[in-house]
Amino acid sequence: MPSLSSQPRPGSWPGSVRKYWSIFTIQLVNSLAYPGELVGRSLMIIPFMWIFAQLWRVTFAASGSTAINGLTLADTLWYLMLAETIELSRPRLSNAIAESVKDGSIAYVLNKPYNFLLYQFSTSMGETVFRALMNAILGSLLVWALIGPPPQPLGFLVAIPAILGAWVLDFCISAIIGLAAFATEDINAFQWIVQKLAFILGGLLIPLDFYPTWLQTIARSLPFSAMVYAPARLFVAPSLPAFLNTLETQLLWIAGIGLLTVLAYRRGVAILTVNGG
Repeated sequence: MPSLSSQPRPGSWPGSVRKYWSIFTIQLVNSLAYPGELVGRSLMIIPFMWIFAQLWRVTFAASGSTAINGLTLADTLWYLMLAETIELSRPRLSNAIAESVKDGSIAYVLNKPYNFLLYQFSTSMGETVFRALMNAILGSLLVWALIGPPPQPLGFLVAIPAILGAWVLDFCISAIIGLAAFATEDINAFQWIVQKLAFILGGLLIPLDFYPTWLQTIARSLPFSAMVYAPARLFVAPSLPAFLNTLETQLLWIAGIGLLTVLAYRRGVAILTVNGG
């Protein structure tokens, strides 16, 4: 029988990993408590992809070409399927933080024996996994029926690390927006701006390949493309250089925005304490 001294201490690194892993798994199981709600929300991807399929069929037919800027109709639809899967699977973290500030429950959360940001990250990832899996299954079934199998069957395996990186990056940005509620309470304006930037410059509605060169350059230099475009593009055209470039870009943005998130949290807690007396 192992001695007590061999067990991870609560404040040790193994103990911390085990604690947040437990939070993640609990949230993962909780997400299955209401399967009807899970499936119902995931069904949203079906009308989205049906509309995209009709629009892009007409676009390719009007162009008189089987490929536009290196993407075929099949590439485009499978790209959009994964882009929508990434977007629709994200939990609304910023809203959750803002609501906890408005109703005062943030004080209860901050007094818990865990790191606030790591707790939010663990619960967010727990909410995301099955939702993403359901979106990917339903979206893939529809696109497969409409246009055929994915151009690169192994693209999913290559794209998985990039999808995880996209979720971590999205968490950092969403957390900063949510933490703004510590000072302003209302974060709707920030959410609207970031959401529209992600839609346009992230490649959610239109692949960046179809943009003018100057706009592609701007979009690729922002974190939004690493959150949507890069993983989805890697899925339809997997390659080692693209894979390494995507992960490098994501890690750089995660490091930079992650640092800003920690600083915003520390500043926000100080402001919240002052406002609370």
